[in-house]
Amino acid sequence: MSDRQIRGVERAIREAEARGEFADLPGAGKPIPGLDRPAGEDWWLRQQAAREQIGDEALPLSIRLRKEVDGLAEALDALDGEAAVRDFLAELNARIRTALIGPPEGPPLNFGPIDVEQAVAAWRERRA
Repeated sequence: MSDRQIRGVERAIREAEARGEFADLPGAGKPIPGLDRPAGEDWWLRQQAAREQIGDEALPLSIRLRKEVDGLAEALDALDGEAAVRDFLAELNARIRTALIGPPEGPPLNFGPIDVEQAVAAWRERRA
């Protein structure tokens, strides 16, 4: 963009502000969502899904799996026994392995199967 074009855009913005066109925008005076946590490589997709109120079922498999892994501790804590935790992890790991070897649906999966023994140990520790 040339300096002349930049000045034209800046002038158009100033004129729109003077007319009050930016006065009642949604979120005005509120913090920008997401600045309190590190952005992943799929930040834009998460933001768009939240803005469009798209349910998880519409997200690509890799994003759904990432969300499950991000909320793993809470999901495991809701289970009653170690057998249920191990079954949950086995099923999740099967889906992760399938996603890793199959053609990618969405952004590449940048993690592998969950270490079951480590996850069970962390679950036991949180329950103590």
